Amino acid sequence: MNKLDLTVALKNETELTKSEAAAVVDLFFNEMANSLARGDRVEIRGLCSFYVKKYKAYAGRNPRTGEPARVKPKKLPFFKCGKELKERVNF
Repeated sequence: MNKLDLTVALKNETELTKSEAAAVVDLFFNEMANSLARGDRVEIRGLCSFYVKKYKAYAGRNPRTGEPARVKPKKLPFFKCGKELKERVNF
């Protein structure tokens, strides 16, 4: 399922127009992204949670040349599956 499929499913399940359903889906994903950008955790009970993991700078190596390289600190989003979703998938 992709974003368009989700929009169509929302449209079919509610009395929203396609553009209204698209606006709701966009709002949902934009707010999730904004929360993660602020460093907040996003939790959807029974489904999943998203959080940002912070990595410190470290000394790495360029795989092409073998030269040492400094890797900057970074933040990456992570997904953690919820218990109910695990049970549903593993029915």
